[in-house]
Amino acid sequence: MIVKEDFLNKLRRYFQLNLYEVKIWAALLSRGVSTAGELSDIADVPRSRSYDILESLEKKGFVVMKLGKPIKYIAVPPNEVVDRVKKNVKVDADEAVKRLESLKDTEILSELNTLHTQGVELVDPTDLSGSMKGRHNLYNHLELTIRNAEETVTIMTTAQGLVRKIEGLKPVFEQLKKRGVTIRICAPLATKEALKAADDMKDVAEVRHTDSKARFTIVDGKELVFMVLDDQDVHPTYDVGIWVNTPFFASALEELFELAWKEMKPAAKVKA
Repeated sequence: MIVKEDFLNKLRRYFQLNLYEVKIWAALLSRGVSTAGELSDIADVPRSRSYDILESLEKKGFVVMKLGKPIKYIAVPPNEVVDRVKKNVKVDADEAVKRLESLKDTEILSELNTLHTQGVELVDPTDLSGSMKGRHNLYNHLELTIRNAEETVTIMTTAQGLVRKIEGLKPVFEQLKKRGVTIRICAPLATKEALKAADDMKDVAEVRHTDSKARFTIVDGKELVFMVLDDQDVHPTYDVGIWVNTPFFASALEELFELAWKEMKPAAKVKA
């Protein structure tokens, strides 16, 4: 059986199987019905492992064992396999979510928070920093930082960045607004998309227009997340952000922002 390695790697990624499992499964699909020994030879998998692998595939819903001697295995149609895997993934995910939710009612989370609090107190302030690569990772950390805000969130972003934040972070902003956190956002509002995003945010944040180009977020005058590249010039996969817990620099930057903020035009007075 000749199957390209790239194809096997795709099967491993999509169906969450190991290398031996995808080899045996692909071999069985090519035969329809076969014995463990035959599949071992076709797939170039050690015969001593083939029975364990087929048992695993059977439990996962990829194959059916045919009664008789010798024991043979039947390939389940791929469309049916996809449906079974989807169902299993959902069941596993739901169970994982329930387990994590149940932690809120146990002492485990309290003990973890105590460990973290005590640990942070021992950390040198210069160690409370990090970098994130990829816009997905960057926004995950940005959401975490913003979610913990107690007083203020200050954001300077691009027109495209404003649209992204409406799409991905508006529920977080709404929660902060309910807690009394002041949210201020400035961005170039020269496009209809940017103005619409600003209008969508008017109930949870004050948005103003700026001609400046920068990408940063300050939380409570203590934590700073800033992006080092122009989002128009970089693919999302290669976007880079820096997180720093630095009250000294963050508060200084917020003071400079305050001076610029006073000169910025409110979104309601801007026309595209």
